[in-house]
This record gives sequence, C-alpha cells and structure tokens, in this order.
Amino acid sequence: MLFYVYILFSSSRNKYYVGYTADLEERIRKHNAHHRGFIGKASDRALVYMEKYDSKKSAIEREQKIKSWKSRKMIEQLINKKS
Repeated sequence: MLFYVYILFSSSRNKYYVGYTADLEERIRKHNAHHRGFIGKASDRALVYMEKYDSKKSAIEREQKIKSWKSRKMIEQLINKKS
C-alpha cells in the first residue's frame, strides 16, 4: 500500500494545507465536501504537491517535517522545486 503526503491550496483563503493519506483521491474529495476543519469552508482546494511513500510511518514523519517549517516560503519552494 502506498501513502501520500500532499499539499492543497485554497485560492479563496490563500492558504496551504499539508496532510497524508492512503487514498489521495478520496481525501481530496472529502476536503472539498464542506466538512469541518481547518479549511472546511472553502471548496476550491487544489492539489499542488504530492510525494509517495511505502510506509505510513515515513509519510507521517514527512508530513510532520513539512508542518514543522511553519513557513509559507519553504512550502512554496518545495512545490516549485517539483514543477
């Protein structure tokens, strides 16, 4: 099973969201389904970055690393590096 670390961007809120999942397509669908949470009020979240991992542990560690940056600039550099 593969796990994904992903970054979504909401243009209406001008914010990034970092997460991990085993089912990327379903997770993005849920993000855009007006659920409660960090960006639940926006329905324009778009996938802007993704990495694949063979283990859940590795995906969680990477997600936590990206979140620990607390830096929009570093997230944008990561996104642009992959483009």
